[in-house]
Amino acid sequence: MGQLTLLLQVAFRNLFASWVNVIIGAIVLFGTLLVVVGGAVVESLDESLSRSIIGSVAGHIQVYSEKSKDSLALFGKMGGEANLSAIEKFSDIKKVLLQHPNVKTVVPMGSNSTLMTSGNTVDLTLARLRDLYKQAAPGETPDLRAQIDSVKAHVRQMIAFLDEDLKKRNALASENTLDPTDLQALARAQSPEFWDGFEKDPLASLEFLENRIAPLVADGDLIGMRYVGTDLVSFQKTFDRMRIVDGTPVPEGQRGMLLSKFFYEEFFKLKTARRLDLIKEARDVNHKKIAEDPEIQRRLKENQTQTRELLLQLDPLKTQQATARLRKVLGSNETGLEKLLVSFFTMDDTNFDTRYQQFYEELVPLLDLYRIRLGDELSITSFTRTGYAKSANVKVYGTYEFTGMEKSQVAGALNLMDLITFRELYGYMTVDQKDELEKLQAASGVAEVKREDAEASLFSEDSSLVAESSEGIIDEDVQLDGASQARRQEELARRKYTQQDTEDGMVLHAAVILKNPDTLEQTIAELQESTKKAGLPLKVVSWHQASDIIGQIILVAKLVLYAAVFIIFVVAVVIINNSVMMATLQRVREIGTMRAIGAQRGFVLGMVLVETTVLGLVFGAVGALLGTLAVKKLGTMGIPALHESMHFFFSGPRLFPSLHASNIVTALVIVVGVSAFSTFYPAFLATRVSPLQAMQTDE
Repeated sequence: MGQLTLLLQVAFRNLFASWVNVIIGAIVLFGTLLVVVGGAVVESLDESLSRSIIGSVAGHIQVYSEKSKDSLALFGKMGGEANLSAIEKFSDIKKVLLQHPNVKTVVPMGSNSTLMTSGNTVDLTLARLRDLYKQAAPGETPDLRAQIDSVKAHVRQMIAFLDEDLKKRNALASENTLDPTDLQALARAQSPEFWDGFEKDPLASLEFLENRIAPLVADGDLIGMRYVGTDLVSFQKTFDRMRIVDGTPVPEGQRGMLLSKFFYEEFFKLKTARRLDLIKEARDVNHKKIAEDPEIQRRLKENQTQTRELLLQLDPLKTQQATARLRKVLGSNETGLEKLLVSFFTMDDTNFDTRYQQFYEELVPLLDLYRIRLGDELSITSFTRTGYAKSANVKVYGTYEFTGMEKSQVAGALNLMDLITFRELYGYMTVDQKDELEKLQAASGVAEVKREDAEASLFSEDSSLVAESSEGIIDEDVQLDGASQARRQEELARRKYTQQDTEDGMVLHAAVILKNPDTLEQTIAELQESTKKAGLPLKVVSWHQASDIIGQIILVAKLVLYAAVFIIFVVAVVIINNSVMMATLQRVREIGTMRAIGAQRGFVLGMVLVETTVLGLVFGAVGALLGTLAVKKLGTMGIPALHESMHFFFSGPRLFPSLHASNIVTALVIVVGVSAFSTFYPAFLATRVSPLQAMQTDE
């Protein structure tokens, strides 16, 4: 103990005795600071990402069929959706999973994606006119006739504008780009004869406009949409970060859909309005200037040059109103709406806020701000499990978002759908289809025949399976009538499904919420064993594995940090080794004198090692203190997400790092270990100095 005390006294005496020690200390301080701050940031990033993934769709655990060809990827794979085998009956796996004492909730799920068009302005207007004619079919009222005439006038104005626009574009092109058949279709659609005969067969006239005129307007977008079929009530109760933004939740037991607010704004909002929203956000949140930011300038230029989507929406009356309002706002005598719009969208830092407010107060009331309105039906076509296309109409009840991840593209890409509709789109027979099949069987007198009895049933003299054909049993006009199809859709929308209907069908995967997440790995192993014993071929994986490439980003971040720390400390080992070697050579006479008066080699070895260790601890402690202060400061201010994609990883607009004791302990252990390791060889050389040789050395 006395010898250790002496060594410590010598170590502290020599702490700042040489500039070499200061160099070593600076390296140790920087390395410790990096480990503490970097470790705290990466761990906090891991915790934030886990909150985002667990709180949005994954839960703590995901289960899916072990017969699946691909691994589960909740947020999609590079090549599309993962190829998962269906779990035929959700209630079976729910019963087994809930028997585990650590399982709190099990939420059924299935994910898929589709390509759909947002519909162009002409399409939407023609669809509105078609709906008005359907409403007028039982009996026309004066109000309905006024609405029909107004929309018809709007369609005629759109066709005239489209014709003028195509001619302008053709004049700018180097050669004639107009298809003669398109010109003929436009000429017919503008002719008085076409509109004089419109009322004779309005549906046929609308079909001509939809097939020949609407495709000439290229303002519709092809949209890739991912959707998750789930028990919507259970989902909202389980994932408490989810909140309804617009509209209402889907009524319990009914078909319906909730669109992600981010997705709804990005793909269904009027492009001009969306661009203005993004510019305002860039100015207000990121404090950017129009005069200095090329991206903002590009968006303003697009609003000036792409006024067609606004012009096409306005019928003659609204065109007059918009012209009057813009003339008043701009103080202009210009009568052309297109020129007024270009002038209005000429914005800079001085007038942007005023023009933004005027746009929403004066122009938006005259426009359809969204291509799909809440309460409308969205037509979705998707590929089934066997590869054929299946379509379904789903009512959009509202929009939702996850608190803290409002701007996240990852969380915002998921749209929610009821499980019944999901199963229909995936090619599985729904409760409605089973009921319909039973009615058809009863009406047609179909009887079940076993395979071994088929020949006798068909070819015996008294066979009841053979009958003469007769007319009128199936009325094709009634079965294929559009009105009957519409009634069927209305019946499906109104039908209320039981919880048993939801749980007794197929799912692709399920989220498991735990009571105690700290025992995650143990629970996974136990659930895997219990499902195996129950004869359920399931894979049980953590949220980290289920999130696929998204969950691997933290692993990559950790590897980058560890690589940086490793490189820094490899350099530190070399520098410390050389520095201690130089310091040792400078102290040859001192060491020789100590040896001459009786110091043993072990004492000399211990002296050098203790000096470097104390140096490492002192400067490491200073580095750890500075790192702690830095993390505390960052924890108060937060690290801002520089891009919207970072909102998901930060679980919000800012990351607030927190410090754990393990960060400091790890840093000090690494520092002391590196210091001791890099000093061992110089210390060993110091023990080889003989007293006689050292006393004879001048330097």
